Amino acid sequence: MSASAPVRPIEFRNTTLGATVAMLQATEPPALADALHKMLGGMPDFFNGEAVILDFSGLRAVPATIDWAGLNSLLRRYRLQPIGVFSLPAEHAESARRAGLAELDAAALRDRPAAQAPAPQPAAQTPAPTPAPAPAPTAPTPSAQPTMFVDRPLRSGQQVYARGADLVLIGGVSPGAEVIADGSIHCYGPLRGRAIAGAQGDERARIIASNFGPELVSIAGVFRTFERGIPETLAGRAAQVRLTGAEHTLNIEPLPLA
Repeated sequence: MSASAPVRPIEFRNTTLGATVAMLQATEPPALADALHKMLGGMPDFFNGEAVILDFSGLRAVPATIDWAGLNSLLRRYRLQPIGVFSLPAEHAESARRAGLAELDAAALRDRPAAQAPAPQPAAQTPAPTPAPAPAPTAPTPSAQPTMFVDRPLRSGQQVYARGADLVLIGGVSPGAEVIADGSIHCYGPLRGRAIAGAQGDERARIIASNFGPELVSIAGVFRTFERGIPETLAGRAAQVRLTGAEHTLNIEPLPLA
């Protein structure tokens, strides 16, 4: 799927909380069920019991009521566990709490260092002599992106998250496993599970695999599933996934490894 695809009633992204965020533009369970069926190919076990936060900031119109029981049931059908809400209209806050959903604020959905208070200024004193000008600082040498290495094969149900780093997988990824990186993902064994690169929005991230066959790939939230199978030009071959063009289209292409 590409960034130019039509707007859907529901989309997903990852956070550093270890939870998935479901961005809702509608709240009616039938409309969301239809969108999920098309998006995930009707796979009822697509997710693996992940916690999910419902984000209402993109809601097209505020409904009179929200069918919380229907929403929770629909998400659990896809093995998602609803735990909280974000940007929910105030008139629905009480019903969300009764449905067992915590109300979260914006700070809970992103990692930001706490702002430091400025150091206290000393009381006015006799001015000190003006020091000689300091030499101009030299430009710092840019540091390399940190890298996490995983030597063992990842089995179904296992998850690895390379926070703030690239991820290098030596042993491959089995179906049902999930690998996430804030940077790029390099897989030297078979890539069969879900691979999510640029998890914090890095549109330059890539996924490179020597044996391509995943269930899902995603770069900075733009993703594609393979419920109809991997294209013959890519299946089992070396390939890379990246965003291209001004519209950040998800592009999957074979690597010409001689």
